[in-house]
Amino acid sequence: MSAKSELVLFGGEKGWKPAEWTASDDRVRGGKSQSFLDCQGTIALFRGHLDIHTLGGAGFASQRTVAESSVWDLSNYSGIQITILPVPPTGEKRQPNKYTFILKDELLERNPDNAREQATVSYEYDFVVDEGEEGVGKERVVVCIPWGKLKATYRGKEKKDARELDVRRIRRFSIMMRSFFGEQEGGFSLTIENIKALKLSEDLEKGLLSNEEGALSGCGPKVSL
Repeated sequence: MSAKSELVLFGGEKGWKPAEWTASDDRVRGGKSQSFLDCQGTIALFRGHLDIHTLGGAGFASQRTVAESSVWDLSNYSGIQITILPVPPTGEKRQPNKYTFILKDELLERNPDNAREQATVSYEYDFVVDEGEEGVGKERVVVCIPWGKLKATYRGKEKKDARELDVRRIRRFSIMMRSFFGEQEGGFSLTIENIKALKLSEDLEKGLLSNEEGALSGCGPKVSL
């Protein structure tokens, strides 16, 4: 039997469960950034405050899946789709918020000396969500991420010699707000409807992979609410 064209991982009919997520902020390094994931049935609000002063321009706030023994086999799919609800206008001038979606296919045993997690390669994709404008219809934003768009990093730096992501053994999902070395700071808020694994048509996948500006809204048209 062939796999479905999409697999809901979080949200949607599965709902968002607070017990499945935990904060992973720069406070572990002495920073003051903080994140929360408010699960509200079929949607989740990723929010918090990004501080860049305590760590000298660096800073990050993120939420990640808790389970360390779970394994997601996504080999029948060609990428990830994140559906985001519109950011309401605040009337204040601010820079667009750039978020990072992260996957891991390896988790090591914790360091026996300090019980901290040991670093492994992450596979990341950055995307920007603009604030809505007055008078503009509310629309969902769909972020489409083919596997080939994920960038391998290690300890925050690109790792060009890393192997490809093993999509048969996904071990962790994360959503992060980081400073990008002082590029952004302050409060942030992102309402996520769902995260899915998605089968893409061959032509669409090639188009997304060749798009240097990224895959924002690449899965299809925006959907008016």
